[in-house]
Amino acid sequence: MEEAIRRAWWKEAVVYQIYPRSFQDTNGDGVGDLPGVIRRLDYVKELGADVIWLNPIYRSPNDDNGYDISDYRAIMEEFGTMADFDVLLREAHARGIRIVMDLVVNHTSDEHPWFVESRKSKDNPYRDYYIWREGKNGAEPNNWGGSFSGSAWQLDEVTGMYYLHLFSKKQPDLNWENPKVRREVYDLMRFWLDKGIDGFRMDVINFISKTADFPDGETNGGLYGDFGPFCINGPRIHEFLHEMNREALAPYDVMTVGEMPGATPEQAALYTGFDREELNMIFQFEHVGLDGGEYGKWSLNRVPLRALKETLSKWQTELDGRGWNSLYWNNHDQPRVVSRFGDDSTPLFREKSAKMLGTLLHMLQGTPYIYQGEELGMTNVAFPSIDDYRDIETLNAYREFTERRGVAPDEMLAYIHKNSRDNARTPMQWDDSPNAGFTTGTPWIAVNPAYREINAKAALADPNSVFYYYKKLIALRREYPIIVYGHYRLLLPDDDRVYAYERSLNGEKLLVVCSFSREAIPFPLPVPEGAELLLGNYEGESGDLRPFEARVYRYRE
Repeated sequence: MEEAIRRAWWKEAVVYQIYPRSFQDTNGDGVGDLPGVIRRLDYVKELGADVIWLNPIYRSPNDDNGYDISDYRAIMEEFGTMADFDVLLREAHARGIRIVMDLVVNHTSDEHPWFVESRKSKDNPYRDYYIWREGKNGAEPNNWGGSFSGSAWQLDEVTGMYYLHLFSKKQPDLNWENPKVRREVYDLMRFWLDKGIDGFRMDVINFISKTADFPDGETNGGLYGDFGPFCINGPRIHEFLHEMNREALAPYDVMTVGEMPGATPEQAALYTGFDREELNMIFQFEHVGLDGGEYGKWSLNRVPLRALKETLSKWQTELDGRGWNSLYWNNHDQPRVVSRFGDDSTPLFREKSAKMLGTLLHMLQGTPYIYQGEELGMTNVAFPSIDDYRDIETLNAYREFTERRGVAPDEMLAYIHKNSRDNARTPMQWDDSPNAGFTTGTPWIAVNPAYREINAKAALADPNSVFYYYKKLIALRREYPIIVYGHYRLLLPDDDRVYAYERSLNGEKLLVVCSFSREAIPFPLPVPEGAELLLGNYEGESGDLRPFEARVYRYRE
C-alpha cells in the first residue's frame, strides 16, 4: 500500500544562510550590506537554494553583531535602507527565492526605547517589559552565569535593581509573562509578514519562558550557576508559541524554525508536531556539542563518529512521522564543517570530505541549511592574536579563562582557532583579488588567507568543485521525494570509520555510505542487486571506499 506523504514547501526547500555583515560589501566601508546580497542573488539561484535566511539586519548598536536590536522596524544603517530591503525582497521573489528573517525576541538591546524607558524608574509603564529583581545580600539576585561569561545580572544604578541578561549585559531579557510584551512582538512580526517575507528563524526561542522564582543553579565546578533548568524549555513555552502561531503566523503560508539549545527529540516533537500549531522545525544542538570538554565548547576534541551516528539517528527516528528536522553542520555560531567534522589538512581531503559531509546531511530526512561558503568548502581561520578576533563570546571567554581560570594564553588561542564563532564570520571568499572580492575597503574582520585557493570564482570554473556537487545534491532532492520524505535506518552502528544508512519510501530505497577515513578501506556492505549509483564524490566505483568517499545507491525492494 502506498504511503501518504504530508507535503509542504518548507520540507522540500533548501535554505542558504547569509550573514550579511560578511557576505558582500558594495560601498567600501568594509561591512557587507543589502545591496551586496542583491548583487549575489544570481549566485544563490545558480546553486539552487530556494530560501535565504538572513541574519539580523535590524537597527542595532552591534554589541553582538545585530542580535542586540534597538529598532525592529528599521534597517541597520551599515546594511542600507528599508528601500534596499524592499528591492531585495522583490528581486529574490522574482527569482523564486524566499526570504526568511531572523527574529530575536528573547531580548532586545539596552538601547531599545522600551529598555531606555524601563530603567528610568520602578513605576515606569515599561518597567515590566524586562526582568528586574532586587539584589540579595548585597549581590546579584541569584548565581546564574550568562552565556557570554560573567553574571547573568547587571546592577542598574538608576534604581539600584538588577536586570536579567542571559547573553551580553547590553541584551536585557524581555519579560514574556507580560501580555503587553507578547502583543508588541506579534505586532512587529506582522509588520514583516505583511511586507511579504516568507518566515522566521527564531533566536533562542525556547528561552522566553522562565521559572518564576529564579532559584540558584548548580555551579558544576564553574564560577557561576547554570540557568538552563530554569530558562530553557520553560513552564509556559508551549503556551507562548501556540499563542504566537495563532496571533501572528497562522494567516500566512510561512516557514518557522526555532533555535532551541537543550531541546530533546521528545520536546521537538511537541514544538514541531504537525497538528500542534507551534513551529515547523527546530535547530537542535546535540551533534554540535559532541566535541566539548572540561571547558565546555573550548576544547581540541574531535567529534567521535559513533556518537555522531547515535545522535543524528536518534533525531531521525524519533521525529519521523511526528515532527520535522532541520539539518545543518555549521552556521554563524559554529566553526566550519570541513574543519570540524572533515579534514582540511590537504586540498584533496578538504574537497572529498566537504562533499562527503554534504552527502551525509542532504540525504537525511529534514530541511537542509547551507551556511555561506560551505558550498565552497571554506575552512576555519587561525588568527595569530586575540586582537584579530571580533566575537564578543570569544573575547569574553579568552579574558575569563586566561585571567580567572588559569588557562595559558596559547592554549586558549588554540581552542579559539578550533571553535570561535569568528571561524564562520570571516568574509565570503568570492575571488582571489585583494580581500577576496568582499570589499574595496578594510574588512570589519580579516579575510581568511585561504581565499587565494578557495573562492567562488575558482569553484564556478571547476566542474568538479564542491559548489557543483552541492548543486547536484539540491537537484537530486527535487527529483526524488524519497530524499525528502523517506524513512531512515542506521546501518553499521559500531563502525568507527563509516557512517552508512538506508532510506525507504513506497518500495524505493537509498543506500548512503560515507567514509570518515583518511585511508582506503574495504567497502563495508553488499551493494544491492540492480542498484544504480545515484551520486558519488569520486569518479566511478571501486572495491574499496576511498578516503572520505561518499556513495548513494538507489534501488527498489
